[in-house]
Amino acid sequence: MEPYEKIRKQLLIYETLINEIDAGIHVIDEFGKTIIYNDKMMEIESLSRKDVIDKDFLDIFKFKDKQGSTLLDALHHQKVSAHKKQTYFTKGGKEITTMNKTFPIYDGKNVIGAMEVAKDVTKLEQLIRRNMEQKGNTRYTFDSIIGGSQAINEVIEHTKRATRTPSSVLIVGETGTGKELFAQSIHNGSDRTQGPFISQNCAAMPDTLIESILFGTSKGAFTGATQKIGLFEQAEGGTLLLDEINSLSPALQAKLLRVIQEKSIRRIGDTTDRKVNVRIISTINEDPIEAIAENRLRKDLYYRLSVVSLFIPALRERKEDIPLLVESFIGKYNHLFRMDVLGVTEQVQEIFQQYDWPGNVRELEHIIEGAMNLMMDEEWIDVSHLPSNLRNKTHLQKVTASVREADGLNVQAEPHHLKDYLHEAERYYINKALEKHKYHKTNAASELGLSRQTLQYRMKRLNIE
Repeated sequence: MEPYEKIRKQLLIYETLINEIDAGIHVIDEFGKTIIYNDKMMEIESLSRKDVIDKDFLDIFKFKDKQGSTLLDALHHQKVSAHKKQTYFTKGGKEITTMNKTFPIYDGKNVIGAMEVAKDVTKLEQLIRRNMEQKGNTRYTFDSIIGGSQAINEVIEHTKRATRTPSSVLIVGETGTGKELFAQSIHNGSDRTQGPFISQNCAAMPDTLIESILFGTSKGAFTGATQKIGLFEQAEGGTLLLDEINSLSPALQAKLLRVIQEKSIRRIGDTTDRKVNVRIISTINEDPIEAIAENRLRKDLYYRLSVVSLFIPALRERKEDIPLLVESFIGKYNHLFRMDVLGVTEQVQEIFQQYDWPGNVRELEHIIEGAMNLMMDEEWIDVSHLPSNLRNKTHLQKVTASVREADGLNVQAEPHHLKDYLHEAERYYINKALEKHKYHKTNAASELGLSRQTLQYRMKRLNIE
């Protein structure tokens, strides 16, 4: 084999190897210009090779001074660094945080360049920063809860009683009912109000990441790991809200149970137990008994978390509160948008009362906000300002009424679109079967001649809660 051909193949192998490594590789020469920049580094920094190759390092990346760059430290001062965190900005203004291993490259005794191996921790750093900013920065109290219905007033009364003790609280409610509002009200009404309030959505991160976020890490626990406190330690003396607790894996639920029982945590990779004084409030967006039956929630963890259980009613169960909520949301967006909207028309009020509100209070707020974005000089929110599914609500209600009038098969009824008619008929029959069997899905599916899985699919498609 010719020497040139041999060198060409070796370079091809090196290039393939560098681009397949799951870490960013950045190499600069003795003059500070980039000579190697792999695919992973392009992904981390959202730059292309042509943006970086043969360019002066400081023309592309911005630091407070030259010492701010671990790569330049390695080039100019022969500093070797491992597991060093660095935050910097690209020329386009993107903020990046990486965990770096950096070292100079020698030709004999002469430094001819420097190399950096980087792991992207930007999202984790931003998450921790947001959680730190939340300390003592809760916005909601019991005065923030809007409604005068008996259903909501009963929950408020029970919630206020829960402020007197440090016991764990489980808040059960559908998505959009305002579970975090109640959690913050408990914190602000308790003797922990001066302590931190930290919230973490358990469904937002994979288990490997959520575990390090909750319990912290010790240096060297895994590649790139540094000494870092977790949310339990950050919430010391205050409240930790674990949202969607049923999203955690069984293994992580078991570890959480141990923390609650022993009131201590152990950082990942550490051998020391650390005492913590934290009140735990958790939320779940489904029936906890069903979650236990289907192995999404450990029974022993449920009993530990639900010393106090609060069940937040869905908006369809307290429709008398809709006018108060509408008034509040219009006031909020009048202030934000510098508008003077007076309210909603009677027809809109009627549609709101007929609607089932699968997205609950959050959906109502989004509809008000969206409607006010469509308004020009009007003073009242009208049907024309509503989304299409609500604009068609009156027509669909007539279809449903005709279906129910003759148990779903009224040939004398006024003609309608067949698709709408069948949709409402199917929805009515499924609801009727569920009600008959007290929402036991297996029994209802059997009566309808469906499998349980098929019933669940149809319920999801038809927005049946």
